[in-house]
Amino acid sequence: MDIILKQDVTNLGYKNDIVTVKPGYGRNFLIPQGMAILATERNRKILAEEIRQQAHKEEKIKNEALDKAKALEGLKLQIPAKAGASGKIFGSVNSIMIANAIKEATNIEVDRKQIVLNEEAIKEVGDYTAKIRLHKEVQVDVDFSVFAE
Repeated sequence: MDIILKQDVTNLGYKNDIVTVKPGYGRNFLIPQGMAILATERNRKILAEEIRQQAHKEEKIKNEALDKAKALEGLKLQIPAKAGASGKIFGSVNSIMIANAIKEATNIEVDRKQIVLNEEAIKEVGDYTAKIRLHKEVQVDVDFSVFAE
């Protein structure tokens, strides 16, 4: 019996896969639980159209991420922070501050969750690098400098 999975099923397959299972397993468990549907000719055509549309959406999102990456490439940010005479910052520089600095410098919105800092917490004045993950396949490094106000 051929079925189309509507969600990931452990040891069987991933969403939108067409798999062959024993009739009892498909009819009595997978289909009633909403995990799968029968792989009729009509459902196969619907699945093919959904996959085509999803690929188009993914391509569009990836192209937008590539455009952002080109704009952010080679960017050098200046982030002010209150610091003592020894160069220690009162508090720390975090991803929110970096996202705000990018917004001011380039007018590009970057979610703070997309910013990955190499160090756990930046607590001193100096030069650092942050990795920005715009898409699962697109990431860019942004250099920034923390200076005392």
